[in-house]
Amino acid sequence: MLATQAGIAFSNARTHAAARQRRRWIDGTASVTTALLAEPDTRSTTPNALTVVAEQGRDLADAATGAVLMPHPEGGMEIVAISTVLSEAVRAESEHARIPPQSPSVHQIRAGLAVFSDDFGGDPRSISPLSRHYGPMMLLPLRSSGRVLGALALCRRPGERRFSHTERTLGTQFAAQAAVALVLADRHRDREQLAVFEDRDRIARDLHDLVIQRLFATGMLLETARRKAQLPEVAEGVGRAVDELDATIQEIRSAIIALQQGPAAVPGLRSRVLREADAATPVLGSRPSVQFVGPVEARLDDEGGRELLAALAKALAEAAPSVPAAARPARIEVVVDALATLPDGRPAVRLTVSVPAAPEALTVWERPL
Repeated sequence: MLATQAGIAFSNARTHAAARQRRRWIDGTASVTTALLAEPDTRSTTPNALTVVAEQGRDLADAATGAVLMPHPEGGMEIVAISTVLSEAVRAESEHARIPPQSPSVHQIRAGLAVFSDDFGGDPRSISPLSRHYGPMMLLPLRSSGRVLGALALCRRPGERRFSHTERTLGTQFAAQAAVALVLADRHRDREQLAVFEDRDRIARDLHDLVIQRLFATGMLLETARRKAQLPEVAEGVGRAVDELDATIQEIRSAIIALQQGPAAVPGLRSRVLREADAATPVLGSRPSVQFVGPVEARLDDEGGRELLAALAKALAEAAPSVPAAARPARIEVVVDALATLPDGRPAVRLTVSVPAAPEALTVWERPL
């Protein structure tokens, strides 16, 4: 009877421990989903989001290291996020380490299959030098909707207990739920970014349809008043006001272009020219006025764009000492003309920079088409 009661007690203890373990993994999965969806700038490929997965996985599995691996463009997989209690030397060695494409583990992960090992360092499937630091290991696919996003590696130290069948099952389920959370977070970010782009388009339309049209109409009225002015000084003052309106319209058009292009991963030539002008603002004392004439991006290839940007950066750097303190905040004017014509009649793209201290605009770069 005593043995029977002891067996029942042991069975109840195991059941309770298993239930507590499952609840812990479920809570960890929920916290990962909450953390990823609460992150405003979360991307499924950024270290911040993936580090959350690595840290939670390591903690839940009582592992020494948790790492997230993503496919590398040249083949194989690369560690993009890591959480470890091992030394800084191991962390430094592991960051951005690659598993070669010929590794059997990579083939299994890409097929959506988990890889388990009781001794990662001595496993013949492991051809990574990092395996010498670990013993029991789980390599779990981050799979969602039939697509493998990457893998979650959970590793213990050599000699520590191996992962049980329950831990392997819970780890596989955690990786699957983490993959779903990453996809949801990525879609959430895309929706937010789409809303931002819609707002930028709306602002750009309002600037073009309302503000520029009103400024243009005001300029026409001032031009009429200048022609009818009796006193030369009045006509001169009105003329200066018209010129300022024209410069303002060009500035607004440049802002519209920047709004329409947005913060793209590979910005267009117009955006890069505007960024170059912004970068020179602290040195010049005021932001250069930038004007585009014609389809600049359609006329220049990548090489021509790089040459134009290099010439612009050099011209702005050389213009800074030429702008006297008394002339600041007088603006330097930059014009990128895609409808320019060379003396021999050939069409060209021309970059000119006007410095307040100089009597006329200086052509700093031009390229025939």
